[in-house]
Amino acid sequence: MTIESKVPLFIVTGASGSGKTYVIKELRRMMPDFDIFDPDNLVEFIGHDWEKMRNIWLRVALNIAQSGRMTIICGTMMPWDIEKCADVPFFKHVYYLNLHCDEETREKRLHLRGWPEEEIQNHINFAKRLLEIADEVYNPPMPTIDTTDTDVTEVASQIKDWVQQYA
Repeated sequence: MTIESKVPLFIVTGASGSGKTYVIKELRRMMPDFDIFDPDNLVEFIGHDWEKMRNIWLRVALNIAQSGRMTIICGTMMPWDIEKCADVPFFKHVYYLNLHCDEETREKRLHLRGWPEEEIQNHINFAKRLLEIADEVYNPPMPTIDTTDTDVTEVASQIKDWVQQYA
């Protein structure tokens, strides 16, 4: 892949319960020219080896990029982890967007999944931290979409608008 043909990679991140998986079907409907993935789909095959997971998904995205298409990964991924991936230099830039919901909604969503209270609290704290570092750690600063009461079509539409700024 030549320098001129590099494409950006888009990551929709957020703490568990924020709506990353939920928005994928609608994103695929609205953005048929993009390949959109949920990295958690590999957990049953490779377990919780997150470093391997990130490298696999970036390799998939790189292969897609070599066909001139762009990828959106909807999963919790942090820039300092993505920067360690072997294939990151082959992308023009990696852009991040944060999905977020209020604590009560996150708690409700994670309780429905049968999560223990301690894990729910960890993700509430992580969600707060993502908001705190959005302007410091991300370049450009990471925008946030609140999914608390926002319809999935509207969330997908906002993600699409964000991607189109950089695609």
